[in-house]
Amino acid sequence: MGENITLSGAVETMQGWLQSAIALLPNIVIGIVVLIIFLILGKFIRSFIRSRTKDKETRNIGLVLGRLGQGVLVILGFLIAAIIIFPSFKPADLLASLGIGGVAIGFAFKDILQNFLAGILILLTEPFQIDDQIIFNDYEGTVERIETRATSIRTYDGRRVVIPNAELFTNSVIVNTAYDRRRLQYDIGIGYGDDIQKAKKIILDVLREHGEILENPNPEAIVVDLADSTINIRARWWVDPPRKADTIASYDWVLENICTRLVAAGIDLPFPTQQILLHDQTEETDGDRSRQREGWPVNPDKETPRALNLSRSMLTMVKAQRDSERDGTRNGNPENTRSND
Repeated sequence: MGENITLSGAVETMQGWLQSAIALLPNIVIGIVVLIIFLILGKFIRSFIRSRTKDKETRNIGLVLGRLGQGVLVILGFLIAAIIIFPSFKPADLLASLGIGGVAIGFAFKDILQNFLAGILILLTEPFQIDDQIIFNDYEGTVERIETRATSIRTYDGRRVVIPNAELFTNSVIVNTAYDRRRLQYDIGIGYGDDIQKAKKIILDVLREHGEILENPNPEAIVVDLADSTINIRARWWVDPPRKADTIASYDWVLENICTRLVAAGIDLPFPTQQILLHDQTEETDGDRSRQREGWPVNPDKETPRALNLSRSMLTMVKAQRDSERDGTRNGNPENTRSND
């Protein structure tokens, strides 16, 4: 008897739900249509704002306003659709619920909100723009898109890197194309016996012959270091535009011609050299700074020790090692030990 009552109650409940759903069906259809209309309107507003802000100076502002306008319309359409479908629904109740759970939502979506706010600030402050070439940590490439969550760059070898906006906003970013011109430089090492002024003149002549190198500011060739094996002359020149492909082409032409001209003029381009002195630790002059040959100045008043032959030194070392091993074997023999006793 009790089971029949329970079953009949469940059937009545399901019938009530079905009747309520049928009664709400027109409202559901109208609410969905309203929401679709607002979604379409949001996309139209976003596209309209972007089309009116295509200039480089207003492009980022257009992205921000377009996305914010679309977001506001989508939220508004959702609220209106909810009111149509559920007449008892009040937006104030939703706001109260969001206020109660705001702390939990903030912790759960902390990274997403942080990247969103950083993206808005990047679009507003414009530290870099779309098509700029930037360097961030180990990544270098051209900015493709600046979205509210992340920024996408295309590397020079044809890969895409997606970087969260919070990292870009809180860390250092090098913008290679922030200005119209860029200075390039390279150090050229010549020999200590070469004519410095002649080498500088050749370098400047090469720089002035390149049609894509700017005349103002003037190219420069300055001595920057007296290194171990070379005198380093720094060639500096300016190019326009400052994009990666142009700088690589400029380096290629300048370095090739500077190298060819300097070599043709008889100027040495030495490579680092080292002198290795082998010191025989068994020679009788070891420790005597007045006679020791390696590592100390020669005393003209005293006889300079003769340098040992390398092969003779190696044979001496091998013989000493064999004698040491032979002595160790002899000392470890029991028969020798008894005879010594």
